[in-house]
Amino acid sequence: MYGVHAVEEALDGGEPVRRLHVGDDRKRDPALRRLLAQARDLGVTVRFESRTFFSQFPYRAHQSVIAFGAPFEYISLDEAVALRTGETLALYVVLDHLTDPHNAGAIIRSAECAGATAVVIPERRAAGVNATVRKAAAGATSHLPIARVANVAGALRVLKKAGVWVAGTTADEDAQAYTEADLGSTDLALVIGAESSGISPLVRKECDFLLRIPLYGQTSSLNASVAAGVLLFELRRQRARR
Repeated sequence: MYGVHAVEEALDGGEPVRRLHVGDDRKRDPALRRLLAQARDLGVTVRFESRTFFSQFPYRAHQSVIAFGAPFEYISLDEAVALRTGETLALYVVLDHLTDPHNAGAIIRSAECAGATAVVIPERRAAGVNATVRKAAAGATSHLPIARVANVAGALRVLKKAGVWVAGTTADEDAQAYTEADLGSTDLALVIGAESSGISPLVRKECDFLLRIPLYGQTSSLNASVAAGVLLFELRRQRARR
């Protein structure tokens, strides 16, 4: 994990951080007082390093703060389904083979901010929860359960069997405009497609309905993470009105 905010959120979320490396020039930085105190209270080893130490990492936005911990702990799909309480409507965000870790992280961040129940991602040909995803998610990976599945279409079938409706996203003109769809009255899984190809044909077949975001300029599509944010907060708006 790298960057002040991502590491702080990991500590806040109780993730097992083992070592924290901080730049020598930031020893007395007021912005790091809380982070350093928190690390010491939790028994995390803190080491102060020269610029040479940080130059070996490919991350540009590390802010001279890098932490090492245990690998990210995914949950199973069954565990994700079991998170439904019945007291509030469930919301699953399913990423259909997104490969850009910045997009994946940004969507996870929006999903957590929108109160999602869990995120579902595939095991292969997709960005997993790595250091870049954690940074882009700004700490959301520490607070939002993420399930990793072998097959996205199969995972949607499991969710549907549990009573969750599935909404896919597309640019097709015959799809329903997102503002006209009922997103607020049932447990829902929102499927976000890959950056270049969108949702796959097999995944599309499992969708109960398709959503589109009308565009008014010359560009043919929105960035996947921007589209996810628009849809997630339209869903929250609709649920808040019920």
